[in-house]
Amino acid sequence: MKKPSLVFAVIFFVFALPSLFGRDVEIYVEDRELNLPLEGAVIRSWDGTEYECDEDGKAVISVPDNRQVVIQGAYPGYENGRLNVIPGTDHFTMALRLSGVMENSELVIEASRPGVSESRSGRSVAISGPELARTAEIGIIEDVMTSIKLLPGVGYSGMFNAMPSIRGGDPGDLEAALDGFYLARPYHWGGGISIFDPKMVSSAQLSHGVFSTRFGHTISGLLEVTSKKPDPTETELDLGLATSAASINLSFPLFGKGGIMFMGKVTYWDLLVWTAQGIGKSLPENEIISMINAVSVAPFIRSAALSGNYRFTPNLELTLNGFFGSDGVGAKYITDYDADSLLSDDGITGTMNINFDYHNYQGFGILGLIANPIPAMVLKATTGAGYTELIAEGVLNNDVEVHYNNKFIGTYGSLFALRGINLNTTQSYHAPNLNAGINSDNLVFNAQARFDMDWDLGKGFLIAAGVQELYTNWKQYEDVGLFMESPLWELVNGVPVLITDLKYDQLDVYGIPLASVIWPFHKIVDVNNHGLFSSAYALMEYTTPNQFFGTEVGIRMDHLYFAGKGFSVPTDPIWSPRVNFDFNILKNKDLFGISNFLESFSVTVGTGLFSSMNENISFIEEGNDGLENLKLNRSWTSIIGTKFDFAGGFSFNIEGYYKQVFNRAHIMADITFDSADSVNVKWGFDGEGRIWGFDLQLQKLASRYIDGWISYTFTNAQYYEPTEGEFGDSGGGNDWYYPSFHRFHNFNLVLNIKPVKQFSIALRFGFASGQPTTKIVDEGTVVPYPVQQADWDEATQKYVPRLDENGNRVIIQKFRRTGVVREESRDPWSFPLDLKFSFFVFDKKGKVQTEIYLGAENLLSLVYKPQETGTTFNEYTGKEDMGSDSASYDLPIPMVSFGFKWSY
Repeated sequence: MKKPSLVFAVIFFVFALPSLFGRDVEIYVEDRELNLPLEGAVIRSWDGTEYECDEDGKAVISVPDNRQVVIQGAYPGYENGRLNVIPGTDHFTMALRLSGVMENSELVIEASRPGVSESRSGRSVAISGPELARTAEIGIIEDVMTSIKLLPGVGYSGMFNAMPSIRGGDPGDLEAALDGFYLARPYHWGGGISIFDPKMVSSAQLSHGVFSTRFGHTISGLLEVTSKKPDPTETELDLGLATSAASINLSFPLFGKGGIMFMGKVTYWDLLVWTAQGIGKSLPENEIISMINAVSVAPFIRSAALSGNYRFTPNLELTLNGFFGSDGVGAKYITDYDADSLLSDDGITGTMNINFDYHNYQGFGILGLIANPIPAMVLKATTGAGYTELIAEGVLNNDVEVHYNNKFIGTYGSLFALRGINLNTTQSYHAPNLNAGINSDNLVFNAQARFDMDWDLGKGFLIAAGVQELYTNWKQYEDVGLFMESPLWELVNGVPVLITDLKYDQLDVYGIPLASVIWPFHKIVDVNNHGLFSSAYALMEYTTPNQFFGTEVGIRMDHLYFAGKGFSVPTDPIWSPRVNFDFNILKNKDLFGISNFLESFSVTVGTGLFSSMNENISFIEEGNDGLENLKLNRSWTSIIGTKFDFAGGFSFNIEGYYKQVFNRAHIMADITFDSADSVNVKWGFDGEGRIWGFDLQLQKLASRYIDGWISYTFTNAQYYEPTEGEFGDSGGGNDWYYPSFHRFHNFNLVLNIKPVKQFSIALRFGFASGQPTTKIVDEGTVVPYPVQQADWDEATQKYVPRLDENGNRVIIQKFRRTGVVREESRDPWSFPLDLKFSFFVFDKKGKVQTEIYLGAENLLSLVYKPQETGTTFNEYTGKEDMGSDSASYDLPIPMVSFGFKWSY
């Protein structure tokens, strides 16, 4: 009974007693050559606490009163630095130089410690401070993912899609972590935007190379988000009001030991939707306009976040993060078929209504403890839990009457006449297979705990190790009702039975030539699966005293135990070694007399293995075939990168990579119906991928008048999925294919122009090649075929043929194409252009700032109207409907926003 007290006493004496007394010191960070303050520079204390410098380049931090400690400084485009803070002095200056040496006896260049986001060749690219704010706070929705989508290696995904492809990887492979805590589905609107508001984030780092073994659960990319910490000495208030959203950020200190920050945001798109619907009435009807006009409940977001920290002693700090958000949308599609077409070849009259409601709720809480038992060691413990619940309801009701058209009568009229059924264009039936309904409740709960240790051994050596447990519970309940059709199904004794020895023109089960049967299908999905991920890692970093050579070598182990109703699958442990080598070939040297132009040149080489769990298998059910072969997705990534730092604050980075994907989960066989209400799926875990490409970036940051970057990404990504039957992203077969999210070329130009302190112009322009699609080069022959409709008879508990008012079986006309010739094609290129004009007002003391801005997204939509490359075959009319069946995440009109921000 006394053991807990003893443990607490030991912790207290180890961490607290050596540092009962502390003091505040002021750190001033400036540009080494220009002697200008570096606003937004990040100072990381020995205990892991991060401080952001104010507009004067100053930050007040707390340090022990009785001993020397080491702090680190970081600023985008500058070398990272280390400063010895010694007792007896309360003011220190840290001078950083653009990618060069810092000539200060107290400063030493070193690799950054975990928690400081930075761009590292071959590993990651980061964005923070003013650059993050300028690129993320442009549009009608302010989102950190807007900035991430502009970075090299990221595929263009459109305005309302926060799930891009990272270096050719599946968008679902992107993993997100907030302060080391993995988040499940951190998105609003089903992936339209992320939950990361730029006001709650101090930095974001996209790791898409051979990154540290500290993190896993991804084979494509890791988004590491660092939350913003409240000021320990000042009260801060930020208010924002715009055309579509309002936000508030309030931060107040806690006795100089930490602080609490509250953030809230609401959107109000009703006026925006109403305006768009009004404009849409004057535009030609298309798929996007129809979607806007169908909105019945305007898209909304309600979110609140909490961030806090408290330093019990300079060596012991508690951190807290919390979030809750909800979002949703409602739509009601009404389609009226023209009565004038009664005797036309279409022959369809009536209305079709689709009602859809979507609601998403999510929240999480994270608790962290950071301790320094000795100055060179950082211990960090993190625990938390979170959930996300998606509730959707959709109902399709139709009152559509279809008249037999001339082509159908010409083909089958005489055959039916022989059986006493006379068909003509005045005869009709109600279309059956458009009725559908679904009620879905999808819940994901996760709880996790991790412990990390970093120990600086001196002389360039650092070791780190950690363990993690991640538990996830997936619950899915779906009540699905719809009509099913399969070309080789027929009613035999009242039951849909698969007929394998007959062809389209041979079916004559009821004395009528039939090609298939349409029958109501009802399915209830009730899944309750559990997954326990156990992970551990160890790594070592080494850097030579002259910084010429550095390396990071590590290994990671991941193990998944997966279980559900009636089954459990323990997988084998997965080992993922990774290694990076860094060579600073030219640094602080006048090689060939070019040091005044080229300040440094470095090369990075790395290779490593990665693993993740495919989210598609989260809802596997008992009885699914192939479950016993369950494996984690795997990838082997190799990369080589170079970085050039030039005079004037310019840098150029180019990286080439090759990625081999294996053990990729996929559905390898057609869905089969064991009975009228039972569905079976066969899974495979042998999918492959081969991805190679390169990306480059020319960057200019921290400039007085203009800064930004230019990036270009080339990606070649092909996947292969052994299949049985016609199924899968490839459309069937066993060929290598380009996935639906693939783009060869992506280009981004980001500029921030500041002619005067009170005015700035932010510009984002890009172009991206199209995604894969197919186009028809030979439409072949349109062939009509008759279909028998069946209904469920409660009395006999069997399916029976539907009869009309005259007692005749209802025969449905449908159409299919034979001899169609398709060829691979691409969607049109995309050319996004966004602008934001900002006007700033400052008070005399510099504590109050007001920003008034005008922004516009997708400006080129005014002049660039891409042509659709695909059409959709209408199986009820036998004609081609305009519009591609591929997803689009851009609107055909610019999105304009206006608002103001006030901060204190």
